[in-house]
Amino acid sequence: MKYFDTLETRDPEQRERDLFAALPKQVAHAMQNAPAFAELYRGVVPAQVNSRAALARLPVIRKHELIERQKALPPFGGLNATPVGQLGRVFSSPGPIYDPEGTGEDWWRFARSLHAAGFRAGELVHNTFSYHFTPAGFMTEGALRKIGCAVFPAGVGQTEMQVQAIADLKPTGYIGTPSFLKIIIEKADELKADISSLKKAVVSGEAFFPNQKALCAERGIDALQAYGTADLGLIAYETEAREGLVLEESLILEIVRPGTGDPVAPGEVGEVVITSFNPDYPLIRFGTGDLSAVLPGISPCGRTNVRIKGWMGRADQTAKVKGMFVHPSQVADVVKRHPQVGKARLVVDNETGQDRMTLRCEVAGAPDGLAEAVAASIRDITKLRGEVALCRPGELPNDGKVIDDARKYD
Repeated sequence: MKYFDTLETRDPEQRERDLFAALPKQVAHAMQNAPAFAELYRGVVPAQVNSRAALARLPVIRKHELIERQKALPPFGGLNATPVGQLGRVFSSPGPIYDPEGTGEDWWRFARSLHAAGFRAGELVHNTFSYHFTPAGFMTEGALRKIGCAVFPAGVGQTEMQVQAIADLKPTGYIGTPSFLKIIIEKADELKADISSLKKAVVSGEAFFPNQKALCAERGIDALQAYGTADLGLIAYETEAREGLVLEESLILEIVRPGTGDPVAPGEVGEVVITSFNPDYPLIRFGTGDLSAVLPGISPCGRTNVRIKGWMGRADQTAKVKGMFVHPSQVADVVKRHPQVGKARLVVDNETGQDRMTLRCEVAGAPDGLAEAVAASIRDITKLRGEVALCRPGELPNDGKVIDDARKYD
């Protein structure tokens, strides 16, 4: 079967109706069972959160906030709707941030990605993601078990033993980072070991560079990418079309301007914000901190869900200028004061020998005194002096940058 299920080929409008029909119930569930959401959504009527416009009025919970939330209310900052003692596992990711896993089958929803990459029941798969502290090993193992694959839980490191196991057991698939797959291939060449049984791979956790893709293709390994986080599990996955990453079916995606909760125009780069329907950990408007953009149209593979371009950088662009932190949210606050400004980017440089801020603003028609008024808003909001440069609409690059730190230190 080409598709994992019929959800993947739904009419896009029907998918949108299905997701937003289910959203009020998830909001109500979160408010009733997760203390943090009860506090955040005070006054919210769940039945009214049934559209993108209504969803966009809810606050964004950003990944970098989890550390402080979890310190204040361990272990999950009050965002979990299932008590810790009723979960299956608890993991730690850098920060540290603690991540829950429930007891349901394929709890992280990775099976869809593996199926799209050609993994099928009855195959043996070599899983090199860590089974220690972080959830990636269990994320993918649960998905493989759902599909019906046997798993060799290799974990990370011990490259020679990894190569020996592949040569002896002859698995058909690899799961792990692309850089470690490259290391395994090179070590097998060095040892003159036969690992030609590997025909497919799902790689994640880091960028998949062209030289790595070329090496996999040269060795007959059909390698596709998956994009996920330790908080949400699978977010999007590559298919045989190799045109962007297709969104997982049980998520709502928004792309917002960094530092805000405001959705950007179609195709514009911004922060990936996800709403999940996970009953144990109901993350609603969760800001991943990753930048991406929506690709127009439907994938040639036939899957009809939204596609994103993949990872395009980090949204947290905070800069320290003259001893003061300047945040993307402050740039957004400046723009909100001046409706004539459509888009802005704060450029920080030190060409004069001192830190200098210049806010470049796209303006269709600038009334007299706009630059001076914007400069006054910069001083008021950031407590720092900044210059203003007005430019034409569309002149700023579409790369998601709100703060561009262009300082040179050599």
